[in-house]
Amino acid sequence: MSQRIALVTGGSRGLGKNAALKLAARGIGILLTYNSKQQEAEEVVREIERKGVKAAAIQLNVGDVSTFAAFVEQAKATLKSVWQRESFDYLLNNAGIGLEASFAETTEAQFDEIMNIHLKGPFFLTQRLLPLIKDGGRILNVSTGLTRFSLPGKAAYATMKGAMEVLTKYQAKELGSRGIAVNIIAPGAIATDFGGGVVRDNEHVSKAIAAQTALGRVGQPDDIGDAIAAILSDETGWMNAQRIEVSGGMFL
Repeated sequence: MSQRIALVTGGSRGLGKNAALKLAARGIGILLTYNSKQQEAEEVVREIERKGVKAAAIQLNVGDVSTFAAFVEQAKATLKSVWQRESFDYLLNNAGIGLEASFAETTEAQFDEIMNIHLKGPFFLTQRLLPLIKDGGRILNVSTGLTRFSLPGKAAYATMKGAMEVLTKYQAKELGSRGIAVNIIAPGAIATDFGGGVVRDNEHVSKAIAAQTALGRVGQPDDIGDAIAAILSDETGWMNAQRIEVSGGMFL
């Protein structure tokens, strides 16, 4: 069997980086994207290569659909040069940004930016990549616990993630004929630099979240990276069209 390959968007930092490393630890080749952090992305590639696994990084702004055609051509060329392949096996639509704004104060510009990055981007990027995804492959989208529970200031962000949960079901239904399973993971609050690092760096916020979490602590990047690697393993191949929340049991 040829080495399996995962394309991970937003793989230079945070959960995307952790997921890329966890997948690489299982021998899966990694083609990761970064928006602006080229140096960090190249360091992730080197870290993966030190594990004896092939990796490469390509620049991509998932909020700019006009760049997708050129990106797909670059991905094709990279697959051929690094892996001698014309397809990849797993797509992880991870790239994203946070937004802290009340519903009443969210501007149209903020709404458009968050929509382009979290909904329109993954919609059309996945569409463009369909010819490169191997039959029998897997797509994993990323949502949030905020589609199940509501916290002030997250209206626009959670709305886009809710839309991604609906899209996941449609993708699963329509891509099933190719044997492609599509699921969506919903992390709870995780201690990363996401959203300015508030969960990681603000002790008051961390304690408040831990107090509302059944397992009594905030999530760590490893919690999500391990879950992503497990969801993309052969053992879960019959799981399809599911929202899998990985939050330690927040707000039960």
